[in-house]
Amino acid sequence: MAAIPSVHAVFQGGFTMVLMKVSYKAALAAALVVMVGCSASPTGRKQFAVLPDSQMNEMGVQSFTEMKKEIPSSSDTKLREQVQCVADTLIAVLPDKYRNQAWEVVLFDDEQVNAFALPGYKVGVYTGLLKVAENQSQLAAVVGHELAHVIARHGNERVSTQLATSQALALGYQLGGEESPEKVAIFQALGIGAQVGIILPFSRAHESEADLLGLEYMAKAGFDPRESVQLWRNMSAGGDSKTPELLSTHPANATRIKDLQANLPKNLAIYEPLATQNKQAKCY
Repeated sequence: MAAIPSVHAVFQGGFTMVLMKVSYKAALAAALVVMVGCSASPTGRKQFAVLPDSQMNEMGVQSFTEMKKEIPSSSDTKLREQVQCVADTLIAVLPDKYRNQAWEVVLFDDEQVNAFALPGYKVGVYTGLLKVAENQSQLAAVVGHELAHVIARHGNERVSTQLATSQALALGYQLGGEESPEKVAIFQALGIGAQVGIILPFSRAHESEADLLGLEYMAKAGFDPRESVQLWRNMSAGGDSKTPELLSTHPANATRIKDLQANLPKNLAIYEPLATQNKQAKCY
């Protein structure tokens, strides 16, 4: 989420833990799997995710446990109930594999305009987000987006890609001949090229995919999908990122709004019959 400071910063700590835990041989094996085959995301996009989901879940649970030690949860019972209701209503429309899990939802007392969902079925929302997400549907747009990251296994993709990229560069360096200033400069440039050409765009693809999956979830759950567009207008009013989209892990707000608007008609076709039957979400 471009206007949110480090929306997935919690994943970065998890990435570091995984990279420390996975052995060199395991990382090299992960890199070689690129040549063997790929899985597909819920939208049909080809993806590279080679780590066991159990390992990702363990990482997510550990990260969430640490966060609960470091950041206090909100004492506002009403706000906690509202956030829990939004999350529960969205979870109720997820695929069976995810709907039937024991999700844990925590409202953190922190001014960050932020939210996240982790492998291991953990959801965190910061109280600062509730000042920007002005109603239940705008909050659902954020939470649905975060749930989509878990369901689409984006965390696994990011770790797998990071492992494969680092090992491919390391292997190339070993096979690149004798040490020289020119060789060092070339491989430093290759490292930058991999970051811009592979890892950053990969993250933007995740964000865009999560936006569209989250839009579908919120419509099915009875939240007004049009509010997703208004949410990002609110984010833009708060000040957009100064980082060029090319070098950002998130699409620019204007890009997100355009993509969401293009996908509104098919999601309104899901939401409007629910609203007509008075079956829309009623969290607050």
